[in-house]
Amino acid sequence: MKKKIKIKNDEILKLLGKSALKFPKYSTQILNIANQNAQGTRPKVVGQMSDLIQEFGGRTIEEWEKWYKKKKPNAIKNATDKIYKHIKKLKKVTKNIDKILVKEWVEDLVITKTFIGLKFQEAILKKVAKLLNKKYRLATPEEEGKGIDGYIGDKPVSIKPTTYKIKRELPEKIEVLLIFYEKKKDGIYIEFDF
Repeated sequence: MKKKIKIKNDEILKLLGKSALKFPKYSTQILNIANQNAQGTRPKVVGQMSDLIQEFGGRTIEEWEKWYKKKKPNAIKNATDKIYKHIKKLKKVTKNIDKILVKEWVEDLVITKTFIGLKFQEAILKKVAKLLNKKYRLATPEEEGKGIDGYIGDKPVSIKPTTYKIKRELPEKIEVLLIFYEKKKDGIYIEFDF
């Protein structure tokens, strides 16, 4: 009979003879954000951990700590300095976060970003139509049922993510012109062949 078990990180540490550190509530979330921005624990700062642990010949956590600190004598200090510098920036900016700013952020997320994220198809149709010097319109619900997202001029168009190209074997058969898009942090990248 197969059994599945889970060993929590705290228990792993105990099994290896070390007790887990206790951090104040929320502090690790803040430290993680600071580290993501500061990139304090990237391989160029602390080394490529997967390679280093393979190179390490010891068995205990104490041996690992001693070996690592000898191999990378400035890594912990350098990572700490990078992260702490960013923590100071976060402390400074939190003084400027009041209820008005929180409300503006929530409205931007819920109203603006949701709308852009879910209604970008019309922006794509409008942009392509403008480039082609043609009119556009969104599809009716009946046309949407046929895989049509809109029209550019009199041509039906379907708007698909670029990942759709990989899934072309799907049973869905679309007999219209395709516009592909890829959402990135700075906007939507589109490609089409008219």
